[in-house]
Amino acid sequence: MNSVEGRAVNGAGPVLQTRGLKRSFVQGEVTIEVLRGVDLDVRPGEIVALLGPSGSGKSTLLQAVGLLEGGFEGSIRIADKEAAQLDNAGRTEVRRDSLGFIYQFHHLLPDFNAIENVVLPQMIHGASRAEADRRAEHLLTTLGLGGRLTHRPNQLSGGEQQRVAVARALANRPALVLADEPTGNLDEATADKVFAEFLNLVRGEGSAALIATHNERLAERMDRVMRLHEGVLE
Repeated sequence: MNSVEGRAVNGAGPVLQTRGLKRSFVQGEVTIEVLRGVDLDVRPGEIVALLGPSGSGKSTLLQAVGLLEGGFEGSIRIADKEAAQLDNAGRTEVRRDSLGFIYQFHHLLPDFNAIENVVLPQMIHGASRAEADRRAEHLLTTLGLGGRLTHRPNQLSGGEQQRVAVARALANRPALVLADEPTGNLDEATADKVFAEFLNLVRGEGSAALIATHNERLAERMDRVMRLHEGVLE
């Protein structure tokens, strides 16, 4: 595990803070407690690993802090905004302006090429086409895709598809990137390369990141490791 000294912004408040976060599901007459009071701070510029086996609740926690699903108890603050005080429009605004998402599967738009997949969220955010094109080309070139800008997802390898997904997540300069097993669908060699490029780009952009994984080796490359065990972070 690496030290976070010099990575997190000294004196800055957390970009993500949860207190007493709980989530349970009812199946028949049984209540399953997935999150049982999660307290978590992620500071600006910090990359945090969320470690735990499959089924430990990592994805549930990311859905909560990504404001993607209701039914949670407790406090979630993102970029100094309390989620419980936001209406649907406010939650959408936080997701658009402050968060970037990367999933195990790339979820690229199949009818758009690589640069268009990265341009689109920027234009939704209000950027001009010229600005969005420049930003998309910079991110994709940084990730080694300068020669693949006009290729559609089905013309790209798995690693290339995931690189486009990384560029898309960072396109609007989010304060916080949420990644759920971002290299889980790749072979080990490709996963190592894509993950290294991902970490370098996130650090270069100055974003914070919370990355769910079950891979101890990848987790050790981040600034801090938090383990989710029986619904509580350790």
